[in-house]
Amino acid sequence: MNVFRIEQKLVSSPLEEIEAEVWRQLDNLGLKPPRGRVAITAGSRGIHNIARITKAAGDWLRTNGADPFLVPCMGSHNGATAEGQREMIESLGLTEAATGMEICASMDVVKIGSVSTGDVWMDRHCHEAEGVLILNRIKLHTCFSGPVQSGLTKMMVVGMGKIRSAETFHSTPTPQMKDILLEMGALIVDSGKIFCGLAILEDGYDRTAELHAVAPGEILSREPALLERHRYYFPALPCDELRVLVVGEIGKTFSGTGMDTNVIGRRGINDYEDLVRPHIDIIAALALSKASHGNAIGVGLADFITRRLRDAIDERKTFLNVYTTGEMRRMAIPCTLKDDEEVVACIRERYGDSGWIFVPNTLHLEALYGSEDVAGKLRHHPRCAVAASPIPLEYSSGRLNLFETFSTH
Repeated sequence: MNVFRIEQKLVSSPLEEIEAEVWRQLDNLGLKPPRGRVAITAGSRGIHNIARITKAAGDWLRTNGADPFLVPCMGSHNGATAEGQREMIESLGLTEAATGMEICASMDVVKIGSVSTGDVWMDRHCHEAEGVLILNRIKLHTCFSGPVQSGLTKMMVVGMGKIRSAETFHSTPTPQMKDILLEMGALIVDSGKIFCGLAILEDGYDRTAELHAVAPGEILSREPALLERHRYYFPALPCDELRVLVVGEIGKTFSGTGMDTNVIGRRGINDYEDLVRPHIDIIAALALSKASHGNAIGVGLADFITRRLRDAIDERKTFLNVYTTGEMRRMAIPCTLKDDEEVVACIRERYGDSGWIFVPNTLHLEALYGSEDVAGKLRHHPRCAVAASPIPLEYSSGRLNLFETFSTH
C-alpha cells in the first residue's frame, strides 16, 4: 500500500514574548495579589510553554508581594494520588527547579457547597492559601457541548476539586453538564478564594497564540468568547468521510480522552448524541504515549489496537479516571493484534485500501498521510499540500516506519 504525505496549512499565530505577555496581562488586570501564599493550578495536559507561562506567573506574583506555589489539579488523573499527580506535572516540566516554586500535592479537599448531583470541593492547599491563580488552556471538551467547556471553569471545578468534585460533575447526565459546570463554578468564585484566571489559547500547530488574564468575577462570563476564539484555531482532519483512521499514539497529554473526540467524531457516551462529523468507519490506535503514565482512557474509542499499546495500559489508573467520568466504554479493550503490521494488514483485508489517513496523534494534525484516493481529493483542498510522489508502507520489527517521518520531514 502506498500513501502520500499531506501537509495542512493550519492557523499559525505563535506568541513570541511569552513571559512579557504574562506580565502585561496580569498588570492590565489592575489587581494586586494578596500578601501571603498564592496557589497556581497545574493540570495534566501537554500545554505548549506551560513551564514558561507558569514560572512567569509565579515571578509576577512574587514581585507583587505574594508567595506563589504550585498545586497539581487534575481530578482523578494519574491514580488519584498526591504522588501520582506530582509525578505527572513534573513530567510536563513543572518542577520546583524549573518554576522556582514549591509543589504542594495532596488529595485532601474542603467542602465549599453543594449542587443537585453532590458536593463541591476545593483542594486543601488552595483553600488554605490567600488566593488562587487559575491557569489552564481553553479548549473544546471531549464529552459535552456548551458555551463553557474545557478551560478555567473546568480547572476550578474538576481539577481543583480533585476526585470528589470530579465525581459530582460526572454524576450529572451529559446533556446537563454544561449547566452544572457553571453552577459549580459560581460556587467556587463566590468562595472568594480565586485571585484571577490566566487563560491560554493555542494555534493550529499547538503553539501558544494568546494569553488572557481574567478577573475572578468575569471568568464565567468571558469563557464563552474565549472558547469561540479557540474554534478559530482548532485543527481538524481535512476529510469528513473516512474509511480508516490510524492514530500513532493516544494519551492524556494529547486529549482528555486520549484521542480528541472532536477530531475523530466519536464521543463514546451512552444515551447521548454522537458527533456527526467526521464520520470514520474504523479507527486503529498503535501506541500509548509514555507521558500518559499508563492512563489509556479513550482506548475504547478505537476498533483495533496493538499488543504494545495493550501492555502499556495501567489498568488501575485508567479505571479510576474512567470510573470517575462514568463512561465505561472509554476503557473497553478493542480487538488487540500483534503489532502495527498485523493491524494494518487485517484492516486492509476486510475494508480495502481506500479512504485511509494516518496521523501521529489527534493533537498534531499539521502533517498526515493519506491513501491514493484521499490524496487525489485533497490536491484541490485550500489548506492542503499533497506530495507529488507516494511512499510505501514499511515496517521495522512490525512497527510502521511512517510515524518516524512526522518529526523528521
